[in-house]
Amino acid sequence: MPELPEVETYRRFLEEMMLQQPIVAVEVQDPHVLAVDEDTLRQALVGRTVSGTSRLGKNCFLLLDSGPALVLHFGMTGDVGAYRDETDAPRFTRVAFHLASGLRVAFIDPRKFGRIRLAESVAHYQQAKKLGPDALAITVEELEHKLQRRKTILKPLLLDQSITAGLGNWIVDEVLFQARIHPERTAYTLSTAEFKDLHQAIQLVLRTAIGHEATYRDFPAGFLIHAREWDDSATPGTDKHLYCPRHPETKIEKFYVSGRATYVCPQCQPATS
Repeated sequence: MPELPEVETYRRFLEEMMLQQPIVAVEVQDPHVLAVDEDTLRQALVGRTVSGTSRLGKNCFLLLDSGPALVLHFGMTGDVGAYRDETDAPRFTRVAFHLASGLRVAFIDPRKFGRIRLAESVAHYQQAKKLGPDALAITVEELEHKLQRRKTILKPLLLDQSITAGLGNWIVDEVLFQARIHPERTAYTLSTAEFKDLHQAIQLVLRTAIGHEATYRDFPAGFLIHAREWDDSATPGTDKHLYCPRHPETKIEKFYVSGRATYVCPQCQPATS
């Protein structure tokens, strides 16, 4: 699933391809991904110019010179691409935005769980969807204020998009590993210093992922992500990637928290403070 780092990469791509470009046509190849009437979408976009881009959590926005903003949510398998000739259209292109330059920008989605919709503004969309501050923008004070009285374990709270928008499952595991906090710690037991560590870890993980354009195998060796089962950077036939990068003799533990696969180093992340 595209997480915040992937969506930020998509946003930068779309800004490079579409900024100050008039949209001359909207080609809908599969209306299943539309959360707005096709004619309404065309009326809102055709003849408009993309004046900017934005992102909130896992949602990407194309800001227009007038009218509503276009919202792209990428679901499980969404992506973006660009092409000029129909023969070069990426496979699984569901919608193509034709630009005055002759370029076409594709919304790609093999499984069709992504959605394209309109919103009055980013702020209105945030309010309507009850999304918290973006995970890259939230301050340590906001984070502590939202969590310090919660008698709920930490991992599901960090996954709650109404608290902070953009943290997915692997990201939360990585954040908690970097902060040396167990995912089943009750939120209100964290000290002010631990909230600072948690906030710093959020920034570290997200900025590292964005800097590597979400190519996870290129992350620093000290990241927990290399111990996840789906990581493909380990030597075939070995399990050396299942050990803590800080403590090579300590195996990473896998269990489930609120139904989500969770990876923890028992030495770095003791179950109690």
